[in-house]
Amino acid sequence: MNNFVVADPDKCIGCHTCEAACVVAHSGNRLFEQEESEIAFYPRLSVVETEAVTAPVQCRHCEDAPCANVCPNGSITNKDHSIIINQDTCIGCKTCMLVCPYGAIQMVTAYRDGQKQRQSGLRSNAAGVLSPKERIVAQKCDLCEESGNGPECVRVCPTNALQLIVPSQIEQSASRKRIASAQLLQPFGDLSGY
Repeated sequence: MNNFVVADPDKCIGCHTCEAACVVAHSGNRLFEQEESEIAFYPRLSVVETEAVTAPVQCRHCEDAPCANVCPNGSITNKDHSIIINQDTCIGCKTCMLVCPYGAIQMVTAYRDGQKQRQSGLRSNAAGVLSPKERIVAQKCDLCEESGNGPECVRVCPTNALQLIVPSQIEQSASRKRIASAQLLQPFGDLSGY
């Protein structure tokens, strides 16, 4: 079973701290050295706000991940209990984005060493001027796998609205619910005939 982060909408105050923390966690130290216009603000989760609810939505690291199933070149894989996109091999076809049931995948400009990547041999035509086309890749939550400290959004949330769920927690929760259900049925006696 895969790990994932879940949000409690009753605790979320819509402050977007999780989004900022996500960008900082994935940009390294360069974020604070750049001009505001140069910052690529691409959080891997999105705070959704409606009249009734506010909560961040992000990848659920599905067990039968539709994004991985449709990826034409195997750039999306299951690694260490999470679904990971290899942006170096992603071809930007957008198929994963279309099949994600949570809308957790977005297409973003690819960067390497702080510089936008360009596609070799492909140009875009803007107002009659040809210029190298930016390389676009799929992006989603990776549970901050490279940090080794777990998801940064969970760590910084001021109201503890986000929680990392690991398989052992799910099994313990399911076990507690089964026991509670059995205890509720105890007053009805022997139900083995049903």
